[in-house]
Amino acid sequence: QVQLVESGGGLVQAGGSLRLSCAASGRTFSSYGMGWFRQAPGKERELVAAISSGGRTNYADSVKGRFTISRVNIKKSVYLQMNSLKPEDTAVYYCAANSMVVVTTIESVEHWGQGTQVTVSS
Repeated sequence: QVQLVESGGGLVQAGGSLRLSCAASGRTFSSYGMGWFRQAPGKERELVAAISSGGRTNYADSVKGRFTISRVNIKKSVYLQMNSLKPEDTAVYYCAANSMVVVTTIESVEHWGQGTQVTVSS
């Protein structure tokens, strides 16, 4: 019914930038709350950024000022622009969606993407 496919991950040096993309299927994408989570080895999956159907955004303190989440509803896509990357940002990044409610926690997620690896070298 709903599929999320991430792309744009890769290996970058500290201080560099990456832009992640999430392409979604679904009849009513514009109504979905969307978000990005990340999970590093041995750590719990955590919310990085979220954007509501109305365009309101929320960021983890660790990425605030460096990352920007956006969406283009006509393309059924959500993006994560990551600047000033740090080695601590290394993780698998997952696109996430909820059909009605804003994405806040893991429990709020109805649909997950497969993930894309981001590796930041020191």
